[in-house]
Amino acid sequence: MSKAIDQWPAITKHATSDQAQASPASEQVQRRVRAIVWHLAPWLLPAALFTLWSIGCARGWIAPQILPPPQQVFDTLYELAISGDLARNTLVSLQRVLVGFGVGALAGFFIGAALGLSRTVEAYVLPAFNALVQIPVLGWLPFLLLLVGVGEPLKYILIAHAALVPVTLSTMQGVRNTPATLDEVARVFGYSRLQRVVYIVLPAAVPMLATGVRLAFTKAWLALVVVELVASSEGLGYLIVYGRQLFQLDLVMASVVIVGAIGFAINRALDALEARLRRGQPSAFRE
Repeated sequence: MSKAIDQWPAITKHATSDQAQASPASEQVQRRVRAIVWHLAPWLLPAALFTLWSIGCARGWIAPQILPPPQQVFDTLYELAISGDLARNTLVSLQRVLVGFGVGALAGFFIGAALGLSRTVEAYVLPAFNALVQIPVLGWLPFLLLLVGVGEPLKYILIAHAALVPVTLSTMQGVRNTPATLDEVARVFGYSRLQRVVYIVLPAAVPMLATGVRLAFTKAWLALVVVELVASSEGLGYLIVYGRQLFQLDLVMASVVIVGAIGFAINRALDALEARLRRGQPSAFRE
């Protein structure tokens, strides 16, 4: 017994060292498991809905005339891809949203910067701007139909309007949130107003502006689909209307899948860009 007691410190020390060696490996495994769960969690609800959709169609819970089975939708997607209709209408929609979004985001950046930098501009412009932005995109549609007709300018204007509002507000907020200490240091070093804007204000506003751009593109994409549903003869929104008119719900579902997939992919790309900009921002510009 005494010999075992004498050997106990060595035994416990050996066990402790084994646990210390095993601990980093177990923690690494746990981190990998958490990372996998974190990446898979957003797909649980779509997978559950797809499973319910498949089971419901297979067992006859839902009539095919109301909700076509997944295989029929995938077959329609394949036919659209083979015929070239999918690529043609997708390119038309992407062109519209990129042009409208670019114009609206650029205008929103300059308006937001002016509102954030000048109290005079804010006093004269912001009240009217706040009143106009309360009108939804479709609220402008009857007036613009009379003004520019049903051509491409109508779509570009409505998409630009949808993108302008978030970019304007985020730019204004980002400019106003510039750390006062940095502005004071720039004044001490004799920076001109333009230099303060370029080297202090804009870098500090980048994360807020990135958030506004991501939200603006989401709203522009939604406005594109709405506009193409109402007045268009080509594009992804037109495919949805065309399928509904012909009671081809498989075409409607296929177009909806494409719209959702493209919007999701672009939103994730902008989200990653925003996260990278926030990580790359100098610590001096962070709150």
